[in-house]
Order: sequence, then C-alpha cells, then structure tokens
Amino acid sequence: QVQLVESGGGSVQAGGSLRLSCAASGYTYTLNCMGWFRQAPGKEREGVAAMSTDGRTTYYSTSVKGRFTVSQDSAHNTVYLQINSLKPEDTAMYYCAETNRYGCGLSTYDYNSWGQGTQVTVSS
Repeated sequence: QVQLVESGGGSVQAGGSLRLSCAASGYTYTLNCMGWFRQAPGKEREGVAAMSTDGRTTYYSTSVKGRFTVSQDSAHNTVYLQINSLKPEDTAMYYCAETNRYGCGLSTYDYNSWGQGTQVTVSS
C-alpha cells in the first residue's frame, strides 16, 4: 500500500509557472512508475506526464510537451511536475499516481494508487 500526497497547486496568471510535488510513503519498494494526471470539470482524467523510477524513461502528452517537465528526488519517493507557460486550458485538478508494473505510460489503467489532488487555476 502506497500513500500519495500532492502539493504545490494554486492560482496563477497565464504565462506563469508552478511546481507540483507528489510525496510517496508506505510500501514503496516495488514502486516502478509515477504519473501525473489532470481532470477538468465535465472531462475525463487525462495523463500528462509520467516517469519510470529508474529515471530512464519519461512520457508526456502532446498537449503539454515542451512546457511540462517531470522529475524525481534522489530517494525516488518524490516526483515533481514543473509547469511553465501556463495556459487557461491547463486549469484542472492535478493528481499523481503510482504503479508497480513496468513499462507504464499515460493510461489511468496502468496505475494502482492515487493522491487526493491539487488544484491548478490559470487566469488570463
């Protein structure tokens, strides 16, 4: 069982930046991939970024590539999502997730545990 806690969301103007954090605790010995997803009201949850915890592979959706960067700390139990050049379309609840499977991607079906989310609101 892995517990995930997101933080770092807030309200910013278009063009600004945010850095989201996701801290994992509990049984993390088989944690192999961590991902970031977002969900706006009335829309399906969308995968935006993910990485293998060995640091070898990252994934980005085409809508955010070039603006979002996923990374992790040296202990491999915290992942970050650096968001630059924010747009109003980025407004959503952002969630982190984890899985013990290998070869993860941006599908919600790949993941086992989810955090409670952190709200990102971008105004023009």
